[in-house]
Amino acid sequence: MKKIVVKTPIVEMDGDEMTRVMWHMVKDQLLLPYLDMKLEYYDLQLKQRDETDDKITLEAAEAIKKYGVGVKCATITPNKDRVKEYNLKKEWSSPNGTIRAALDGTVFRAPILVKNVLPAVRSWKKPIHIGRHAYGDVYKNCEYRVPEAGKAELLFTNIAGRELWRGTIQDFKGPGVIQGIHNTDKSIESFAKACFNYAYDQKVHLWFGAKDTISKTYDAQFKKIFEEEYTKNWENKFKEAGLDYFFTLIDDAVARIMKTEGGLLWACKNYDGDVMSDMLGSAYGSLAMMTSVLVSPQGYYEFEASHGTVQKHYYKYLKGEKTSSNSMALIFAWSGCLKKRGEIDKTSEVVDFATKLEEAALETVENGVMTGDLMVVANPNPNNTKVGTEEFIAEVAKRLKKKLD
Repeated sequence: MKKIVVKTPIVEMDGDEMTRVMWHMVKDQLLLPYLDMKLEYYDLQLKQRDETDDKITLEAAEAIKKYGVGVKCATITPNKDRVKEYNLKKEWSSPNGTIRAALDGTVFRAPILVKNVLPAVRSWKKPIHIGRHAYGDVYKNCEYRVPEAGKAELLFTNIAGRELWRGTIQDFKGPGVIQGIHNTDKSIESFAKACFNYAYDQKVHLWFGAKDTISKTYDAQFKKIFEEEYTKNWENKFKEAGLDYFFTLIDDAVARIMKTEGGLLWACKNYDGDVMSDMLGSAYGSLAMMTSVLVSPQGYYEFEASHGTVQKHYYKYLKGEKTSSNSMALIFAWSGCLKKRGEIDKTSEVVDFATKLEEAALETVENGVMTGDLMVVANPNPNNTKVGTEEFIAEVAKRLKKKLD
């Protein structure tokens, strides 16, 4: 068949370990046979980031600004063990965090629903979307290992060099740790705007949770900015659409989320969203059953797999052992990216291809062909078949070919 032309280049960011292996399988079997697309390629595997002093990650972020749409494989954020394993120069920052900071975006995640995998929480009848603030907090922190007794202080000096405020963090009697985090009004405002816009577009209620009773300045600023954005720009629109905006403490939100039927966007600060999106992914069947897209205020989009690099499976793969890794999130990262590229370029045939790719992947699982992570949570059926990593992608490829033929 004649290949479908993708008019504008897509920024492709390759990754690490087992997801890197699956990434190339997905490209070779599900995309390249059918698409004529130009890929602005950046290899973000850990060794490459180390060799370039992480400049390649910033270059990839700039490329997304240039072309508007990117797609990213999962990558390693190294700890001390990884530094030794890969003989790195240092513990490099999270590439996701670096790209999020560069694009000032908000991460939205939603479950990939299939009929034969029911949510672990019985009350959930509709999807629960997560909106994660993708800037600041512990991901851009300053921290220090306190070696001995002494005073730790927080100090702010204005641009003219004048000290405006000083506060004691702790009078240490012995060793400990300290950490400084920050956020900006501009980034919080972008986060709030993105969440209200997304909820209104998807026609879902919006919840936001923070801990302003304890964090009376930091978290309270989030609450204030969200309320101002709602009152000024969204209150009437939400009421006309039958939608609610609801603020509560983050611990109350966690308790309530277990009893809701769904149909909402849960806006979370950076760390809260990191943790809760994994909880939702697991509860909906698997961490590999979540879509993830970073949306910037300027209209840049970065689609990614919401899970990690599947380290254990990669070590098995290197030994030549059989693996059963779920590639759904990788497939949906590519399909989401292609849909958005097609929408922006006004190429309906690209959007149609991406839709058929998603349908082929969903039908594969719903027909009982699935990887090991879904096998243990799917509705019992004698026709359910556990397949390996390569076999699952091959099954999706068969269904996709039939749809395109």
